[in-house]
Amino acid sequence: MTEARRRIWGWFFFDWASQPYNTLLMTFIFAPYMASLLEDGTQAQESWGYGVGAAGFIIAIFAPFLGAIADKTGRRMGFILLFSLMYVVGSSGLWLAAPGHFNLMLVLVCFGVGLIGMEFATTFTNAMLPDLGSAEDIGRISGSGWAFGYAGGVLSLLLMLLFFAEGPSGKTLLGIPPLFGLDASEREGTRFVGPFTAIWYVLFMIPFFLWVREPVRQNMLPLRQALSRALPELWTSVRQLPQQRSLFAFLGASMFYRDGLNGIFAIGGIYAIGVLGWSVTQVGVFGILAASSGALFAWLGGKADARFGPRAVIRVCLILMIVIGVVLVLISRDRVLGIPIAPDSMLPDIAFYLVGAATGAVGGILQAASRTMMVVQADPERMTEAFGLYALAGKATSFMAPLSIGLATDLSGSQQVGVSPVIGLFVLGLVLLSWVSPREKL
Repeated sequence: MTEARRRIWGWFFFDWASQPYNTLLMTFIFAPYMASLLEDGTQAQESWGYGVGAAGFIIAIFAPFLGAIADKTGRRMGFILLFSLMYVVGSSGLWLAAPGHFNLMLVLVCFGVGLIGMEFATTFTNAMLPDLGSAEDIGRISGSGWAFGYAGGVLSLLLMLLFFAEGPSGKTLLGIPPLFGLDASEREGTRFVGPFTAIWYVLFMIPFFLWVREPVRQNMLPLRQALSRALPELWTSVRQLPQQRSLFAFLGASMFYRDGLNGIFAIGGIYAIGVLGWSVTQVGVFGILAASSGALFAWLGGKADARFGPRAVIRVCLILMIVIGVVLVLISRDRVLGIPIAPDSMLPDIAFYLVGAATGAVGGILQAASRTMMVVQADPERMTEAFGLYALAGKATSFMAPLSIGLATDLSGSQQVGVSPVIGLFVLGLVLLSWVSPREKL
């Protein structure tokens, strides 16, 4: 394997290593488990929305500043190592969510620390994308990396369901007790998802740190000087954004549609438990389907990105996400798309599985193409700062989807009504995308 190819594969491994935080913790295992602990889907959706929203607010504030510092020092790997430590500590702490005697605030803090670590590390690894290939190659590389990450999510989810996460019977999907003598009565098999996610990350970040090397950059500043200059220059960049019409419009569009997508991912499992009465194991199977379709279609989306450009791919994905959002709101145990059904009908379950597969597929393509679009729009000399602004765009209103879901759920007392705000976020993103140039920076 050539050195250039090894660097690409090392970069892919960050997606593989970090994806379980989204797949296992944010969506398909831990969040539904918390909903089952609280015994109230509405309360769980509300608490989770507020907790994730608070973490997103912190990410929004600090990501651009950290990116500006990294660009001035020429150092990204040290930051990635620091945030990796936060990822591991935060996810490990979720073991504390024992049934009947856990501190909800402490669990949410642990989850938030890990989430902040993951998002900050992602900002710095995304900024490495332009160094991995030519302008013609980055769409394919981004899509392949996202697909590889989804594949890691699928495998980690399979391992959790087969060997650790216990169902109502106390057995795993294989029909065996959780491995390592974990006590099913204390939900230790399911709670192991936190330490499992941390171990997975540590193991599979080894290729990243071994194979990825940053290019040597000239005229870089010492850390102390970078700290003093980063904030004023970042503020100048932010004030000049409206003059860069295409970049400004893309950041605005992505701010809304990524928030909507993250909102759906964050509450998908909780929604299934509260509205359809699914078990954690059922949600896990749903997750395998969603992540598998995400892996396949992210890879195909990378090819479409290389052929048609990221803007065209993003536009189609947003239209599809609007349709998916409407369908999601119209699925309940007694109705599908507004049509009454028999109480014992499997149609709502089938419909929700299809929605999960579609969301995974479209979401994977959308996120990979958005990463490519950011590279197209950004200044190559300030790429980490640009991805910091991209993180800001994704997180400046990242509290909007979860908090609006939490608020709408709280006010309406309905999980279905609570999900509806995300549809408007996709519409806003689609409208703003009209001002984005497909290739050149304006």
